[in-house]
Amino acid sequence: MKIFVAGATGVVGVPLVRLLVAAGHEVAGMTRSPGKQNMLRDLGAEPVVCDVYDAVALREAVTKRAPNAVIHELTDLPDDAVRLAEFRQANSRIRRDGTKNLLEAAKAAGTTTFIAQSIAWEIPGEGGAAVKEHERMVLDSGGVVVRYGVFYGPGTYYEEREPEPPRVHVDEAARRTVLTLEAPSGIITIID
Repeated sequence: MKIFVAGATGVVGVPLVRLLVAAGHEVAGMTRSPGKQNMLRDLGAEPVVCDVYDAVALREAVTKRAPNAVIHELTDLPDDAVRLAEFRQANSRIRRDGTKNLLEAAKAAGTTTFIAQSIAWEIPGEGGAAVKEHERMVLDSGGVVVRYGVFYGPGTYYEEREPEPPRVHVDEAARRTVLTLEAPSGIITIID
């Protein structure tokens, strides 16, 4: 398959791209950071530098590659967990505006499979409302919502220890996400 992975340099994106390439898929990996292009090339993916909020450039990037599947692994989270509260609005924005733009780009490209990450726990307030809106958009488009547990493993906030459940190791999350390429529209929960 031709697969477009948005968020390809994130904690799930990297192992996911590695697995997709190893399985023989043609992968375009999107990042907003030009400095991460070599990482994507080293993983065997075509690097695509694009900001999900630039709807015109995103549409062009996705339609140019005409993928069979788009996988949405985008988040806007800090490297330091202490700063999570500062990023709540940005992460809600990516769930709303980023998802909308990516869905529209996938539709314009004629993509038949759309998979988007979500979370396997509930959060209150505006963040919870953004999660629900994000999931509704994906499901209304015929896509698959993948609800992950709290990530642990390399590059996560829990590199050395496991968080409280629900949780999932990033490598296991990536492995099981590959299996969702054949899933019908709906919600899939991936936890240990």
